[in-house]
This record gives sequence, structure tokens and C-alpha cells, in this order.
Amino acid sequence: MLGWAIFFLIVALIAALFGFGGIAGAATSIAQILFVIFLVLFIVSLLFGRRTVA
Repeated sequence: MLGWAIFFLIVALIAALFGFGGIAGAATSIAQILFVIFLVLFIVSLLFGRRTVA
């Protein structure tokens, strides 16, 4: 999932360099959404990954 977020971030940056506002805006929105999802899943995995079953 982090790979997709980084991919869309790079696409957004390249599109911004060329001045494609619509493409850059869409790719930036997707990158932000995927980044937030990744961050939440990362925190959840940190919290629940430490627990051991007795």
C-alpha cells in the first residue's frame, strides 16, 4: 500500500512539473488518501503486533 502512495505521489509531482492541474490534483488526492490508510494500518499493526497469546 505504501508503494501505491509513493507511486501516486511521484505521478502527482511529475504532472505538476508539466502543469497538468487536473491530473496533478487527482493523483495528489489519491496519494493523500493512500498515505492516511497506510498510516492507520501501520499504527494498528504496531499496537496489535506486540501482543502475545498466552
